[in-house]
Amino acid sequence: MSGSSPVDDGAIGAARRLAAFGAYTLPGRVADPRPAIGQAVEAERLGLGAVWIAERYGTKDVGVLGGAIAQATSAITIGTAISHFLFRHPLALASMATTLQALSDGRFVLGVGRSVAPTWSAAGLPQMTNQVLSDLADIHRRLVRGEKVKYDGPAGSFPSLRLGDVPDIAPPPVLLAAIGPKTLELAGRAFDGAILHPFLTTRAVGESVAKVRAGAEAAGRDPASVKVVATVVTAPDLPEEQELAVVGGRAVTYYQIPLFSELLASVNGWNRDGLVTLRSHPMLAGLRGAADSRFTKDQLAEVSRSLPQEWLVEGAAVGSAEQCASRLHQYLDAGVDEIIIHGATPDELGPLTAALR
Repeated sequence: MSGSSPVDDGAIGAARRLAAFGAYTLPGRVADPRPAIGQAVEAERLGLGAVWIAERYGTKDVGVLGGAIAQATSAITIGTAISHFLFRHPLALASMATTLQALSDGRFVLGVGRSVAPTWSAAGLPQMTNQVLSDLADIHRRLVRGEKVKYDGPAGSFPSLRLGDVPDIAPPPVLLAAIGPKTLELAGRAFDGAILHPFLTTRAVGESVAKVRAGAEAAGRDPASVKVVATVVTAPDLPEEQELAVVGGRAVTYYQIPLFSELLASVNGWNRDGLVTLRSHPMLAGLRGAADSRFTKDQLAEVSRSLPQEWLVEGAAVGSAEQCASRLHQYLDAGVDEIIIHGATPDELGPLTAALR
């Protein structure tokens, strides 16, 4: 009678555990997109389950990077965390998604978000209300199935849309980045899952998971079929100043955005006075747009010293590789299906992946 040895079973179990973790290529602001390919190859070699692209218009185009990564790898999932509806016409977005799905042999995941009101006003596009998000998700699903779509509503006017060819492969899942309760419910009701924002505490993550599952159940869907992915800024085995640059730099970029940051602080149950202190920093006075588009990591690290220290600890994973691994498992225990490791690139994650195993 054949069977696996205990060593084999242990190796398989470790591989399965590690597959629940993914990592960003090119986290933050970059001028050169080429390192993304090597980072994705390294993520696959380490045994991570996914590599994610945070689309940034100019140097991190999802279609280009996703296509290149699809040909440089063979098994790892390739996801966007995140892209957006309407920056590409619905037909162009559906075409990109189906092409990437076929090119990667079914490994693509499309993650989209709502962004903030000034973004859409500046681009001359409809605001991303929950109704618009829901309608665009439906339009996208129908297009990638090869259906003809006619639509006239809050998302725009599309008299007649259809893809010329649809590959013989299942359409890619579509996940929605969500923070607030209504958007979390929408992710469970109308999407294939949710991507949670960085700097959530484990308590906030657990509450978010419950809202997504409840939205799925209310829509008559199996709550377990809806995937929830947490994003955790992680800085393993770094000197204090480098750790602050990774964690603090990301924190400042998120917490300097009005309204959005108030919501994030509220979800965590944190006193919003910390936001007032941050925004009164001389470097942020009159700032428009993302802080990481104006300042270096070291400059942002200095600004982050004005944030409450617990905000940088309770919403991230810091310390030794073993401490970071333990912290990431706490996020899994909060109920998420997968975790995106943010901040550190795959080529910096060797000791952490060993600890995660």
